[in-house]
Amino acid sequence: MPLPASRFLLRAKQLEIESVRNLASRAELATTVGQLVQVLQRERGASTVFLASQGQQLADLRDQAREMAQPLADRLRAQFDEQLQPNRCATARIMALTAWVLMDLTALDTLRQQVDQAQIGALDCIAAFSRIIAGLVELVAQLADPTIHPGVSRRLVAYVHLVQGKEAAGQERALGGLLFASGLASDPQQQRLAHLIEAQDRNLTVFAEFADDGLKAQWDRLQLTPQVAQLERLRRTLCSARPGTALDTELTNRWFDITSERITDLWQLETELVQGLRFYCANQLETLEQELADTEGLMQRLREHPPAHADAVSAFFSQDEPPPRAPTLPAADTQALSSMVEQLQAQGARLARMEIELEAAKRALHERKVIERAKGVLMARLGMTEETAFRTLQKTAMDQNRRLLDIAEATLALPDLAFARPAGDPTAH
Repeated sequence: MPLPASRFLLRAKQLEIESVRNLASRAELATTVGQLVQVLQRERGASTVFLASQGQQLADLRDQAREMAQPLADRLRAQFDEQLQPNRCATARIMALTAWVLMDLTALDTLRQQVDQAQIGALDCIAAFSRIIAGLVELVAQLADPTIHPGVSRRLVAYVHLVQGKEAAGQERALGGLLFASGLASDPQQQRLAHLIEAQDRNLTVFAEFADDGLKAQWDRLQLTPQVAQLERLRRTLCSARPGTALDTELTNRWFDITSERITDLWQLETELVQGLRFYCANQLETLEQELADTEGLMQRLREHPPAHADAVSAFFSQDEPPPRAPTLPAADTQALSSMVEQLQAQGARLARMEIELEAAKRALHERKVIERAKGVLMARLGMTEETAFRTLQKTAMDQNRRLLDIAEATLALPDLAFARPAGDPTAH
């Protein structure tokens, strides 16, 4: 006796429900991972300043972050155990990353002891914490694979890029804290800082492209806050300082507070994104379970919505005049795959444009840095004010019909004797 079609239709609906439940489970796991990343980012920043200031700054904040991290790590381990269940549909990549994260979490105690005893340098501390966080961030990216449920693919793409942008912001906080707390500008660290700023811009631009209208509007509002302007000024202070020159250590706490506010804002967006994902899953499950209970309704919808190819074949033979070509069999789940491909292609095009824009931004940042250094030379050697130094560079460029950057580079290339004041100059020291 042939099996009734309704049994297969019900099983299809059950599998769809399991898919949404697995998505909800991944959202729960990603939430805990995100919370642990948030706390470790704070511990990384505080530990870096603690080391760079020889234990004089942010010791309490570091201890607080450590205390907050422990219960989150314990909760994460428990959720990892749940992922071993057969019905979780965890991929081989997720399992491998989970193993890596568990090893890294075990290594945290050793890293903390090294910081306690000042057995690790500030930059190595950033690298060690960032390595641990990198495994967690990659796990989040795997959990948020946009192909597992096309209905939320845009949210997942936005989420992954927001997480990456936030981690770049966390690394920037730690690296800038190192520079301010050490009181000395360093060219390699300034270059790293510029790269981290670029990485934030790149990832957060993609986030804004894929986020829903509400989150996009919230992000746009955050860009107009006074804190952003203050952050830009502090960034300029760090990036434009001549390597080897002194930095104001009094700005360390201000830098840490401003960058922490930015990271908290990004964390709020991340939290709302995940909450939206949970809400979607809850609504989907309610709808699917209602549909599962209505067998006759399911069968009726199946009759009214035949497979696309079957519908195309029927249309091909139902007309007096045949269409110009025969219907072709679509690839599996063509609509979802086509939508995803279009998204990825559009994202690729956007990223290509962004690379061009970021390269221009990088050049502009370099030019600004060179000009700031040239101003600093004129101010230090000739006693000029900042405004006078800039106008001198600007006027020289106009008089010689050359770029301001060329004049700044030429100024930096001049030996110290070129700045000696002539004999009899009343302003000479």
